[in-house]
Amino acid sequence: MSVATVVAVGAAAGGAYYVLHTRGTPAETAQRFAAAWQSGDQARMSAELAVPRELGLYGRLREGLGVESTEVTLGQPRESDDRATVPYTATHRLKNLGDWTYEGELALKVADRHWKVDWAPAAVHPKLTSEAEFTLKAKWPERAKIVDADGNRIDTGEVGGSVQQLVGFLDKATKDDVRRLGSAYKTGQAVGRGGLQQTFEKRLAGTPTTEIRAGETTLETIEGEDGESLTTSLDPQVQDAAVTAVKDLDKPASLVAIRPGTGEILGVVNNRGGFNRAIDGRYPPGSTFKAVTAAGLLAAGLKPGDTVTCPKYVTVGGLRIRNSEEAAYGKVSFSDSFAYSCNTSFAPLAKQRLGADKLLKTAELVGFNTAPAIGLPATEPSFPRAESDAELAAESFGQGRITASPLSMASVAAALADGTWRPPTLVPEAEQKVKPRPLPDGVTDDLHAMMAAVVTKGTAKAAGLPAGTHGKTGTAEYGTGPELDSHAWFIGFRDDVAFAVVVEGGGGGGKVAAPVAADFLRALPSSR
Repeated sequence: MSVATVVAVGAAAGGAYYVLHTRGTPAETAQRFAAAWQSGDQARMSAELAVPRELGLYGRLREGLGVESTEVTLGQPRESDDRATVPYTATHRLKNLGDWTYEGELALKVADRHWKVDWAPAAVHPKLTSEAEFTLKAKWPERAKIVDADGNRIDTGEVGGSVQQLVGFLDKATKDDVRRLGSAYKTGQAVGRGGLQQTFEKRLAGTPTTEIRAGETTLETIEGEDGESLTTSLDPQVQDAAVTAVKDLDKPASLVAIRPGTGEILGVVNNRGGFNRAIDGRYPPGSTFKAVTAAGLLAAGLKPGDTVTCPKYVTVGGLRIRNSEEAAYGKVSFSDSFAYSCNTSFAPLAKQRLGADKLLKTAELVGFNTAPAIGLPATEPSFPRAESDAELAAESFGQGRITASPLSMASVAAALADGTWRPPTLVPEAEQKVKPRPLPDGVTDDLHAMMAAVVTKGTAKAAGLPAGTHGKTGTAEYGTGPELDSHAWFIGFRDDVAFAVVVEGGGGGGKVAAPVAADFLRALPSSR
């Protein structure tokens, strides 16, 4: 044979080797297939198959079982001629159930000189012999209970006094609920709706013992867990006292009570059903807000005994201001101007000594512009920064654009009582993202003395409040026109209970809301 012939034969043999040699490795193909499985990319998975086909079974697994994520870990390939197997461990995160982990194998073979997945249903799960629908068969534990601070159950629907507005109720699950909660839930089963029942649905419901099924085949049984009961801070004695105080009023009224040292909500009552105005109401706080302004003024250096003026009228920033019933007291101490609720004292003082920024800062110290996280949705108290001297003047005595709920103002009262604002909560064990905020040094004792004077000599003198009560009245105007209606407010504290009362359209705080507070405090056990 000639040299040229040998070279030609050699070249031909090299070309045949290149053409016939298998490209890639089983591990590489399996890795691409597993990565596509994890990301739910059926097109990329199909591209790795020896025989192209639709892989909708993987999509049905995700949808039928509520798979939130999938992780596939590969083992070492086992190769024999043009066949190979690659072991895998698949972990599916199932919504509201946890992880489902199992082991299987991917079969591979050489096709068109490439390693490809030789797909069969067993590639999805080793027990699968044919394609089937994936379903969950769940057996739920008994739902856990919600109790008050004394351990009494309050979620039966039989407890009155506005408690159900806080607790919520059980309702039939809708398709939206199932999408939100996970495929272990089925339409029509009981789920929490509103209040604590909805917020703590997963805790109270627990997790079901669940069979993972493909057609009639049970692939796995995941053991469930019992629900965990929820203890609220509601004090049944405080709650009953609040009910007693507001139940016979002929106007809509609300009362919220809080423990000052912890922020725990002890009682929440609306005397009329439907709208939960105690938690979600948006009212101007009226002169109850003077307690906040007073805190700012004291921090700015004003003393309770300093002389101020309380004329019948005053104009600030073009806004003509008067006192309730056009009262005038002339020259009085700062403490007395607070006790008599002198708008005409507070408006110019706020302009002279605080300004918009300092008043805003003081308001935010006691929870304004901070969303409550009490365990169920609640309205955020709003204090916009004043944009003019006129608005600053109005804000100084709780008018303008300020809005607050009775919950918010009870939280203010608790801060004044304790010297530190704490985020209110109905579920003491729940972690709060917002930290406590101490009032400025030296403010608390002076405020206590001034709030005591409201009761002993000021606007709440005739309300019959028990000895030791500290408070502030509020008459919050609302609406438009020359003659405005007023909400009646009273906030305060006595011993370890702080509270806020509002009577919608009730008129004067001292005449209407303060007597309600008196009834509430007298109805409390004497040991409190």
